[in-house]
Amino acid sequence: MEYISVQGLQKPISRLMKGSDYFFHDSYDKAAANLDSFMAIGGNSIDTANIYCGGQSEEVIGRYMQERGNRDQLVILTKGAHHDQNGPRVSEQHIRDDITKSFERLQTDFIDLYALHRDDPNVPAGEVIEALNEYVKAGTVGAIGVSNWTWQRIQEANEYAAAHQLAGFSFSSPNLSLAKPNEPFWTGCVSADVETCAWHEKEQLPLFSWSSQARGFFTGRFTPDIRDNADLVRVFYNDDNWERLERAKRLAATKQVTAIQIALAYVLNQPYPTCALIGAQSAEELRSCDEGSLIHLTKDELDWLDLTKDKL
Repeated sequence: MEYISVQGLQKPISRLMKGSDYFFHDSYDKAAANLDSFMAIGGNSIDTANIYCGGQSEEVIGRYMQERGNRDQLVILTKGAHHDQNGPRVSEQHIRDDITKSFERLQTDFIDLYALHRDDPNVPAGEVIEALNEYVKAGTVGAIGVSNWTWQRIQEANEYAAAHQLAGFSFSSPNLSLAKPNEPFWTGCVSADVETCAWHEKEQLPLFSWSSQARGFFTGRFTPDIRDNADLVRVFYNDDNWERLERAKRLAATKQVTAIQIALAYVLNQPYPTCALIGAQSAEELRSCDEGSLIHLTKDELDWLDLTKDKL
């Protein structure tokens, strides 16, 4: 397992981050077994959120850490301030409400990585920085970041933080994958486009990619004629992505790996620090991710996969 560091946190962070949006109380044994297997390959970072599984995801992780006595071995990334049926919830009060619940559910007094799950461009970025710095100063949060914020908003927030001697955002979690989306997965979601990636390279700001393997697009289960997954059709079905899939298959054959492993390696071989959120729920899926995380891709190979280079 490879690791990266994030400003504000002393622990190394495994480049594979375990997704937990299926952790329910009635399947606790499955979740615990998945986490045990993940730790056995060197994984230590877990991605969760206030809204996942109606709060059960955080509660399951809290129970797991209490039963195993391994809180110090793990890096917990949780998120708050997701919108609800009434609209955006990016405010000091909503942040306080959500993070208080997260502490309780996780049964911990320290959150390693805390991120805002969505943005509200109507709220000045400085207000958000001020609110989150209360927890950084108190020593209850290690590093702060965002999910689904544009790079312009992150830059605005970090410029405010620098001008006021405050902790800025030290990571971002948009979608990044070899398959490029036609439109957002959900309203308010952000995918890393060419401009975003260039900004991350310039700033060297760590990026934690959700849907890093394009929700199974590279597994081989999908073709232009198989259209039974409406979301996948809506988001990923386009000619360029079918070409990217074919190139991933060809490169995989030369490296004796699989196309889905190439797709994962694409995320982890960017010219800036990256982690990939993975949803592996079986030993086979976890093994595939572990092996894929160690594949090295050259710049020429990345450019070819990205369709910016015609030949290898």
